[in-house]
Amino acid sequence: MDLLLPPAYAQSTSIAGFDFMSLLPLVLIFAVFYFFLIRPQQKKAQQQKELLAGLRRGDKVVTNGGLIGVISKVISDQEVQVEIAENVRVRVVRAMVSQILSKTEPVSEDTHESPSSEDKKSTAVKGSAGRKKKSS
Repeated sequence: MDLLLPPAYAQSTSIAGFDFMSLLPLVLIFAVFYFFLIRPQQKKAQQQKELLAGLRRGDKVVTNGGLIGVISKVISDQEVQVEIAENVRVRVVRAMVSQILSKTEPVSEDTHESPSSEDKKSTAVKGSAGRKKKSS
């Protein structure tokens, strides 16, 4: 019987033993996949989610279909109305907005207050000076 089996098989250890070194390549492959594929994809998905949550009226956007337009109305959490040409508005699923080309500034609380008396006087002086120059 010794003639049928090579000597290496005859000297092998028991099959029931567990060797951690045999799992090490699988763990390394998973770590590489996580850091180079899974993690960057999760970050990109999070950025896209934040982009879609921050859509406002007046933002210039590009859809996944390649249409460029300005958001004229935020209809709901799932839909926005985009003006793609003058008086041409389409309803777009919010998830189909791929990027924002230009972002509008949020309305601040200062714009709702009435201008102070000094601002009114300076505006009136500038306006009257401009009219005098035009008339002469």
